[in-house]
Amino acid sequence: MPPERTIDELRQAVRDWCATAIPKDWRRTEADATRDEFVAFQQEWLRRLDAAGWAVPHWPAEWGGGYTLAEQGVIYEELARAEAPRLVLQFISLHHAASTLLHAGTEEQRQRHLPAIRQGEIWCQGFSEPGAGSDLASLATKAVRDGDHYVVNGQKTWASLAMYADWCLLLVRTDPTAPKRKGISYMLLDMKTPGVEVRPIKKATGEEHFCEIFLTDVRIPVENLIGPENDGWRVAQSTLNSERGATMVELSERLKVGFGWLWDELHDPDRDPSLLSAHDALVADELAGYATQLEALRLLVARGLADDISPANVGTLASITKLVYSELLQDITGFGASLNGVGGQLATPRVASGGWESGEWLLDHISSWEWTIPGGTSEIQRTIIGERGLGLPREPR
Repeated sequence: MPPERTIDELRQAVRDWCATAIPKDWRRTEADATRDEFVAFQQEWLRRLDAAGWAVPHWPAEWGGGYTLAEQGVIYEELARAEAPRLVLQFISLHHAASTLLHAGTEEQRQRHLPAIRQGEIWCQGFSEPGAGSDLASLATKAVRDGDHYVVNGQKTWASLAMYADWCLLLVRTDPTAPKRKGISYMLLDMKTPGVEVRPIKKATGEEHFCEIFLTDVRIPVENLIGPENDGWRVAQSTLNSERGATMVELSERLKVGFGWLWDELHDPDRDPSLLSAHDALVADELAGYATQLEALRLLVARGLADDISPANVGTLASITKLVYSELLQDITGFGASLNGVGGQLATPRVASGGWESGEWLLDHISSWEWTIPGGTSEIQRTIIGERGLGLPREPR
């Protein structure tokens, strides 16, 4: 169990820790790192956070967490305000993989993987396919039972940082005759299994973040099945929707940090007079608009953490928050990229930008487009909001 503290005491504890623990000039360290150096840096930062008790505040107490939603919000908020490195490499591990194991895994699976995740075990997600992205239920990767194993053949794509992964959350089709959402199973794939091939996809920024995963006669033990066979769709929906938005506190706070950079840059008295600045009425109007939207996002996030929100509204609110955040991220970084003339169109690729970390507006804007696609595109989020939140009729199929 975490030590008993008031919210203010917890906030001060995280703030004091950040003051001495955050590596100096870590952005440059990550920017100049080789792949191996990037992994080593991220793993060391995870160990520091875990030793302090800040790595998995959203997990149950018996697994190293035990913080309330409000306390989780404070921890993420302070880490973001201190501009601490983000655990890019472990995001799937700490959130999606852990959530899946905690909600649907067996005790043996939890004992095997949860401690390992805290020690640096890296996970990726094998959901989307070339023909099944937004329409995930159309996935075609096939798994056939062969004794105490499943034999898997197929292809996954857009798997973030899969080139580093030890394990993969994998959705496969185990009953091709069933309705498409009824014949899907959820499995844990050891990425070292023979027949697994990972091919990184180079982004417009020059970096490699997403990957394709090719599966050829890959044998997965039956014991690696999550939930019942053919019940993978339900498992995937329930576990990935179980995150109630505490991590969005960190993401929204980091976006506020990025907006602060933009604000300072445009108010800099030494700014090149040939470039637009905050003294321009149109620029000032844009800044005011973004400041207002950031406050609205903050209120949305706070609502998602409220104790009195009904379970029925959690999914709709999560879709609203994700939609607002991802599109505001695009708008702010795009605005920053437009204000610095030709010089603002030059950027140095980074190892793993998430849309705000580099401070180079063009790079961050290009990277920001990732956020309107994964976890359900903006179009899908609007459909969820319309159907579940507003009660609008579904379009006939």
